[in-house]
Amino acid sequence: MSHCCETMKQQVAFRCDKHSNQFACPDSLILYSEQFDEYGIIVHDGGTSCSAISFCPWCGTKLSESKRDRWFEELSALGFDEPSEQNIPAAYLSGEWYRA
Repeated sequence: MSHCCETMKQQVAFRCDKHSNQFACPDSLILYSEQFDEYGIIVHDGGTSCSAISFCPWCGTKLSESKRDRWFEELSALGFDEPSEQNIPAAYLSGEWYRA
């Protein structure tokens, strides 16, 4: 996966050796969802929230538009009305579906 700058690449790839869950690690700042092609800043409040971002905090590059809505629309068109509870095609579990 290609990211806008080296710092973003490092932040997306960061994994802490003390925390198995990146939401529990105060040094983990960015969440990238390949499935939706979206970026977010992790909210360290004890939960699993993140705040979507449109621009890189380090280099200022405009980030890709989230494909979340398109993901749901395409799955709905395929007959999946509850994708979290259904066996959806494997391509939709990664970014394969929008790169095809």
